[in-house]
Amino acid sequence: MKQQRESQCTQKTISLLSPLGKIQVSGCENGVHTIRILMDVAPAERSGAGPMGCCVVNDSPGETSPELQRCVQWLRAYFSEPRTAGTLPLPAFHHPALRGDAFTSRVLHTLLREVKLGETVSYKRLAEMAGNPKAVRAVGGAMRRNPVPLLIPCHRVISSSGHSGPYMGGKGDHLKQWLLTHESQ
Repeated sequence: MKQQRESQCTQKTISLLSPLGKIQVSGCENGVHTIRILMDVAPAERSGAGPMGCCVVNDSPGETSPELQRCVQWLRAYFSEPRTAGTLPLPAFHHPALRGDAFTSRVLHTLLREVKLGETVSYKRLAEMAGNPKAVRAVGGAMRRNPVPLLIPCHRVISSSGHSGPYMGGKGDHLKQWLLTHESQ
C-alpha cells in the first residue's frame, strides 16, 4: 500500500535563484523529495544575488503543494536572515531515505534535530550521536545521500581536524564554506 501511494505522487519542481546559484526543489503533496544545488558560478562571483537573491523563477507557488511553498518560504528566510529560518516550520519530507530506521535516516534526522544553526559537528561525533560510534565512514555516506541539503544541514558536518571536508562530492567545497560563513554572521 505504501509503495502504491508513492507511485501516485505527482511531483512538481520549483527553481530558485540563490546566492549559491540555481536551486531546484522537487516534491509532491506529501512533502519535499529533493533539493538540488546546481552550481553555475561561485557565490563570490555572483552579481546581484546577495542575501536577498533567493526568488522563485519557475512555477507559480499557487500551483504547488503547501509543503513546497513552505520549503520556498524557509529557503528565502535562510538566505535573507538565517536566524529567522529557525523559527519557521520545516516542510514535510517525502523521500525514502528519510523514512524508516535505516542508519542513513537516523543520521540525517539526528543531524537535523541536534546540530543547530551556526554549529558544526564532526563525522565521528555524529556517528556517536546516531548510536554507532564506529560508523564514521557510514556517516559520510549518509551525508552524500542527503536528498534535502540545506534543510538537513549536511554542510555543518566537518572532519575531526576542524577542516570543512568535502561537499557535493568535493565539487561544492566553496559552497560549504559560504554556508558556514553565512550562518556564523
